[in-house]
Amino acid sequence: MTTNSHRPKDPFPISIAPMMEWTDRHYRVFMRRITEKTLLYTEMVTTSAILRGDRKRFLDFDPIEKPLILQLGGDNPEDLAECSKIAEDFGYDGVNLNVGCPSDRVRDGHFGACLMAKPDLVRSCTEAMKSAVSIPVSVKHRIGINGLESYENLKNFIQVVSQSGIRDFTIHARIAVLGGLSPAQNRTIPPLRYEDVFQIKKEFPSLRIEINGGIRDLDIAGSLLEKVDAVMIGRAAYEIPYLFAGVDERFYFHSRPCPSRKEVMISMIPYLEEHISKGGKIHHVLRHTMGLFHGLPGGKYYRRKLTETMYSEFPSVKFLLDSAMEKVD
Repeated sequence: MTTNSHRPKDPFPISIAPMMEWTDRHYRVFMRRITEKTLLYTEMVTTSAILRGDRKRFLDFDPIEKPLILQLGGDNPEDLAECSKIAEDFGYDGVNLNVGCPSDRVRDGHFGACLMAKPDLVRSCTEAMKSAVSIPVSVKHRIGINGLESYENLKNFIQVVSQSGIRDFTIHARIAVLGGLSPAQNRTIPPLRYEDVFQIKKEFPSLRIEINGGIRDLDIAGSLLEKVDAVMIGRAAYEIPYLFAGVDERFYFHSRPCPSRKEVMISMIPYLEEHISKGGKIHHVLRHTMGLFHGLPGGKYYRRKLTETMYSEFPSVKFLLDSAMEKVD
C-alpha cells in the first residue's frame, strides 16, 4: 500500500457519507470495529421527525460511534436552529445540512438538492444553526442542479452561503437532476466534475472543502487530498467496508492494528446479543456486514448463509456467525 507524501492538515481527512437506510447506528457501530478515527455521519433526519417524532429513537447513539455528525433535512431556519441545539445536547460533534438529496419525497418537502436554487435561504438556515450551537455546522451539496449547472452557479452558491460564517462544505461532484432521474441514477448518470471542486478550493482557500462522489479506492482518496481538504466516501464504504482497514494508519497516523475480518465479526457478538435481548432483530445489524468478505474465497457463501439464516430462528449468535464464516479464508 502506498502512503501519502505529506501528513493531511485536516483533523478529519476521511469521512463516510450519510446514506439513507444504510448509515444507521448499527452500521456505525460495525464500522467502528474497522476504523476508530474516520468521521461518521448519521442518515439524514428531518427537523419534523426530531421536533414532532420519537426524538430518542432518531438521535440516540452509542458513544463508540463518535466522532459523529448529525445530518439534518429541512428548510426552516428556526426549526434547524432548534434541532441543532438538540443535537449538541445529545452529544453530537457537529450538524450538517442536507442540500444534496435528489429524491422526489425530499424535493416535495422543499429541502435537499432543490435548495441549491435558494442560496439566500440556505445562508439564513446555516446562520441560524451556527448561532444556536458551539459545535461545527456544515453543508453537503451538489455542484448544481438541472437549470443551475454551471461552475458560476456553484461559485455563487458557495459565496452566498459562506456569508453565514460557516466554513465547511462537502461537495458531491455531480449535478442532481431533479424530476428526471431517480436517486440511484443521480449517483451514477450525471458525470463527475472533480475539477469544479478543485477550483472552488483555489478560489475559497479559507473554506474547508471536502469532495464526494465516485471514490472507491484509498489511492484515489490520497491523490484527491493533494487538492482538497478532505474526502468523503459513500457507496464503497458500505459495499466494501473492510476498505477502511487501512484508513486509520494511512490518513490519521494511528498505529492500532486493524482486526481481521473474522475478528471484526467476533467482536460484534456482545453487541448483537444485547440488541436481541432488547427485542431487536439480528438482521437489523447483520444486513450491514454483507460486504465484509467482499472479493475473498468464501465471501459469496458468507452472504448466502446470512441471507438464509438471519431472518429465521438460530441456536445462538456465535453459531450463526461461525457457520456463515466457515468457508472464508
